[in-house]
Amino acid sequence: MAVSTPTRSAVRPAPRAGGPRRSVDRPNWAAGALSLVWLAVVGFPLLLLVIWSLTDRRDYQRNGPLALPDGIAWANISQVFEARFGTYMLNTFTVTAGSILLTLALALPAAYAIVRSRSWAASLSFRMFLLGLAIPAQAVIVPVYLIITRLELYDTLRAVILPTVAFNLPLVVLILSGSLRDVSRELYEAMTVDGAGPFRIFWKLVLPMSRGSISTVGIFVGLNAWNGFIFPLILTQDLNNRVVALGLWHYQGQYAVNVPGLMMAVLLSTLPIFLLYLFARRWLIAGLAGVGGK
Repeated sequence: MAVSTPTRSAVRPAPRAGGPRRSVDRPNWAAGALSLVWLAVVGFPLLLLVIWSLTDRRDYQRNGPLALPDGIAWANISQVFEARFGTYMLNTFTVTAGSILLTLALALPAAYAIVRSRSWAASLSFRMFLLGLAIPAQAVIVPVYLIITRLELYDTLRAVILPTVAFNLPLVVLILSGSLRDVSRELYEAMTVDGAGPFRIFWKLVLPMSRGSISTVGIFVGLNAWNGFIFPLILTQDLNNRVVALGLWHYQGQYAVNVPGLMMAVLLSTLPIFLLYLFARRWLIAGLAGVGGK
């Protein structure tokens, strides 16, 4: 009778149930220390921003920038709104909302045509959009200024919205076209068999399936429009058409700067976009990672 000899692999002891788990549960002190350093680097300027914005101007000048305030100076808020801050915020909201709506209105049909069409014109259009990713706004600011002045749009909010939309379109079309390619061909074919045309397919299928990507690009365009600086600087001049990014400049005088008032204006201007990013950062990161359409 033949007797089988157990091989080495057969007699190898099974790993203990607690072995791999012990390495996972081991604290990573290096990563924790680096996280604390990063938190200090990011959090300390934000803490100074909040402290200075709530400090009285005379206390700030008497005690220095690193001293704690003697009391909360709520009057800084009213001083900021007395210096056209409401106008700057309204203009910024207008530019941001207009940029988001116009970008989506142009990019969604363009991405749909690029994905569904097999013509050379659609392929060429997509390549032209990709080429726009390599062109910085600073390199073409003079042609943009000439075009805006020829259109008689200088010193208007439309002069800020149109270039903002143009320079956001390449990345937005790239994200939306990648999302639309995730929609299965069977769904397109099923709606075509039911007699649906391109507009009905776009309205009934493409838009519902692209809600994640639309949210992502909307947040992305909103962040860029809210923090935009170069187009408002070059294409606007009147104080009534200024946005927040440029309006902060007017909170300083010729010989002195009201630091608590300026910091309060900075804090109030960053608060809306900070809240937007705080509640919508998951969609933004997921969309930029290429899974927003799934």
